[in-house]
Amino acid sequence: MPISSAKTMYFKKSLLSFILVVLLQCLFLKIHLAIGADTISANQSLCGDQTIVSTSGIFILGFFAPGTSSNYYLGMWYKDVTPQTVVWVADREKPVSDRFSSQLRVSHGNLVLFNESKFPICKLGHNKKTKHKQIITSWKNLEDPSPGLFSLELVLSENSFVILWNKSLIQWSSGGWDERYESFSLIPEMRLSDYYNFTFVSNDNEIYFTYSLIPDKKKNIYTFNNTVNAYGVSRFVIDVSGQVKELILMPNKEWDVYLSQPREQCEVHAFCGAYGSCKEVSVPFCNCLRGFQPKLRHDWDLNDYFGRCVRKTNLQCGNTDRANGERDRFAEIPGVLTPENGQSVKVKNFATCESICYNSRSCTAYSNDNTGCFIWNGDLIDLQQLGEGDRRGRSLYIRLAASEFRSTKNGKGLIIGVVVGSTIGSILLLVLIPFLVLRRKKRLFIGKGMDGSLMAFEYRDLQNATKNFTEKLGGGGFGSVFKGILPDSTMIAVKKLESIGQGEKQFRAEVSTIGTIQHVNLVRLRGFCSQGTQKLLVYDYMSKGSLASHLFDKSNLNVLDWKTRYQIALGAARGLVYLHEKCRDCIIHCDIKPENVLLDAEFSPKVADFGLAKLVGREFSGVLTTVRGTRGYLTPEWITGVAVTSTADVYSFGMMIFELVSGRRNSEQVESGRKLKYFPSFAINVVIVGGDLLSLLDDRLEGNADVEEVGIVCKVAYWCIQDDEAQRPSMSEVVQMLTGIMDVSLPLIPRCLYIFDDNEENVIFFGSNSQGSLE
Repeated sequence: MPISSAKTMYFKKSLLSFILVVLLQCLFLKIHLAIGADTISANQSLCGDQTIVSTSGIFILGFFAPGTSSNYYLGMWYKDVTPQTVVWVADREKPVSDRFSSQLRVSHGNLVLFNESKFPICKLGHNKKTKHKQIITSWKNLEDPSPGLFSLELVLSENSFVILWNKSLIQWSSGGWDERYESFSLIPEMRLSDYYNFTFVSNDNEIYFTYSLIPDKKKNIYTFNNTVNAYGVSRFVIDVSGQVKELILMPNKEWDVYLSQPREQCEVHAFCGAYGSCKEVSVPFCNCLRGFQPKLRHDWDLNDYFGRCVRKTNLQCGNTDRANGERDRFAEIPGVLTPENGQSVKVKNFATCESICYNSRSCTAYSNDNTGCFIWNGDLIDLQQLGEGDRRGRSLYIRLAASEFRSTKNGKGLIIGVVVGSTIGSILLLVLIPFLVLRRKKRLFIGKGMDGSLMAFEYRDLQNATKNFTEKLGGGGFGSVFKGILPDSTMIAVKKLESIGQGEKQFRAEVSTIGTIQHVNLVRLRGFCSQGTQKLLVYDYMSKGSLASHLFDKSNLNVLDWKTRYQIALGAARGLVYLHEKCRDCIIHCDIKPENVLLDAEFSPKVADFGLAKLVGREFSGVLTTVRGTRGYLTPEWITGVAVTSTADVYSFGMMIFELVSGRRNSEQVESGRKLKYFPSFAINVVIVGGDLLSLLDDRLEGNADVEEVGIVCKVAYWCIQDDEAQRPSMSEVVQMLTGIMDVSLPLIPRCLYIFDDNEENVIFFGSNSQGSLE
């Protein structure tokens, strides 16, 4: 209803409903708006730089400018999160004309924005009676909240959500809702979640999807892998990348990605625009093809790649260039996944395929290999550059102007040009060196940017940061780790790699692959150094050290309680699930042990060194045959020569869990009936036959533990170390057992336990596929 000449949109009378709709969170937070405190009354207004803070202190409502943009919008953002994280924008397509003249006021019991346009109504679902559909739409780029090309909406006929590109092309689907598992069929990760309650509602009036965080009922807090977050802050967005993301705010005020769909960035349709190439293991993901450049460089810098790449030089289109008598030519782009809209053409040989494309004015590229000849007309979209060794790759030949191939013609003029250019370049270099040095010093230690890019460090800078590698944190087969401090006071851990033989290009490619892998239970890679023979990796520093230091160092007075140990086991398992099942290629860790599970300030577990097996040798990208790992955690397959798969990590995980329970090395024998016994052999009787499960615990816990959880953990550990790898659970099944989704039956007795038992004359031998006891 208009008030005077102002354009207004009345909000719902309940301010609580306003917050719920705006945040899309369904968290039922009791928040009320306020000026100076947390309310806004009828005789007050909000304008200029004034803001309102919610009762909980989490959110701010006011006028803001995204990024470095000069445009202002009415919106809401998180109070204590840096960089600014916006959760809602009033009118995304039109900035406010003047934030000082625009006013937000209460009028007739409604929240009204005067002198501006309408608020959006944001709810994900579908009202069956009004036929109104609520959708989520991405921003155009990082500084422009106007609607982008991607939207998430509900498909009624299938009870599923889809991501639409340009409101027309379906590029991803969640699959239908499965009542049995309370999850969407194509998002199996939802079944494993113990962070959220998911609900899909369909009745006569409406159909929609909701979720809420699961609090710790005893303390009324929210925990994520033993990391306490008193507010339970979580975001559900579709961002400029075209991916739907679920993010969790960690105590360090950084957002961790809990879930993203589609999983791979390069799966997003037209993400790099026309004539752009997407590469999953590079930062940034998008680059223009040879002979092309971004049409709008500013947009590319804001991760808005849809403005397309344009030719540097126009084509002759079959005509001869009058200046030099040359015609268009084709440049090879090897190792690419070509767009699917290629037209198949029957030809006799390679030259014929090129000739067909050349003689067609609309043909921009062709490919000809053992699969046949294909030509592409018009813009090239969805071109993906594959990694070295990816057999899906083929060569694409793209049409370019002849000038893009010129090199040595007009020799005399070229020599003069080189001399003049070199002279000018030298002068500019002398002028720019001081500036670049100063700029580099300012920017060198920024670390990971907002886009998650890796930082390339100089060796001498890491020498300074680590005080010439004097404070050693630990070491292993891959190298030693040292503590460091960057000039901005950021704590880092620097790993000096040993026996790394790759060349510069291969090392950077492998590191880029590792750098794209992010999970709340994996140590984050900040950057790297590759300088001559020096190869170093820079990680986030984990202030609580390794799990081993807490379990085996008896001088460490900070004893891990049982709840923390259980959460460490669960978190480490989740990290391995991500490596085995969620990455583009299965990554086998090859060295799971307490030393490689690190703990942050909140004792949240982070699996470390997860990419080193891949980094050291390319044979670790699939099935393994070369022995790697640590004695005591090695799967029997290493010894027998059988090809090793991801179940090797499952075995090592099981051995580590025994140590988590006992607080001692498995190699340390325990006294039982005046005899020394191997702990896993000793504990099997208690687990299978029955006994005091709490007697298996670390003595320092003094029996303070949940006996049911102790039993579950021990049973899981025995299943993990089965002789037959086919009988071991996958890591996702381990997570389901630890979270109670899957029941844990009595385990079979592995043969290895008989080998280590020192009282074999009394052993009742059942074999590897039997249940029984060791006496």
